[in-house]
Amino acid sequence: MASLKENLRAVRARIDAAARAAGRDPGSVALLAVSKTWPAADVRALAALGQRDFGENRVQELLDKAAELADAGPRWHFVGQLQRNKAAAVARTGAVVHSLDRQPLATTLDRAGQEGGHPVDVLIQVDLGGPAGEVAARGGARPADVPALADAVAGAAGLRLRGLMAVAPRGADPRPAFDRLADLAGRVRADHPEAVDISAGMSGDLADAVAAGATIVRVGTALFGERPLPCGEFEEHQPRESQQ
Repeated sequence: MASLKENLRAVRARIDAAARAAGRDPGSVALLAVSKTWPAADVRALAALGQRDFGENRVQELLDKAAELADAGPRWHFVGQLQRNKAAAVARTGAVVHSLDRQPLATTLDRAGQEGGHPVDVLIQVDLGGPAGEVAARGGARPADVPALADAVAGAAGLRLRGLMAVAPRGADPRPAFDRLADLAGRVRADHPEAVDISAGMSGDLADAVAAGATIVRVGTALFGERPLPCGEFEEHQPRESQQ
């Protein structure tokens, strides 16, 4: 508990400093604690410290934690690639979906939102490409396809367009990618004023994301610690859910 409290204080201080350096109100940037692989007890502890927003990238883990922590009042976000056959289950948790990247998924989530009686809040995930402009492995709609997808989402009764989300390409300066995301977000917002959010930045690049206009930063390692992967390596955040 003491470690989580200190980590939360340190991360919030980093966000506040980044916002002030960019001439922004620190209150304009929300912290999303990416709690994937960490136990529900850690989520409960952070919730008790005032952290409200938590992100998961595996459907079953989201469902399990949402059920166990219903009394703790967290606001859930789903940040992994979402298969259509699991979309309704995610929608029933009330989670904000950060990874809408294609029209068929929008159609499925729209249906789930209408059947549940509550629109599903969604962000469109954008593929910012790799260092040489190639398609990134981290998922997302190509930038040229985003305006049409945004129009479709905004016109769907069961969806509520919140904005855009992206992950910076590996092996490159993140700031140009975040600037491209911010420019695209501005163009989407011109047609859809309600799409105010930019979900970008993680433990290692949150200052660049905030400087570019991020309103939500997704932080895992700096809060919870590093996550061991099966291969023995460590990674901050994998936004894609396995298709298997």
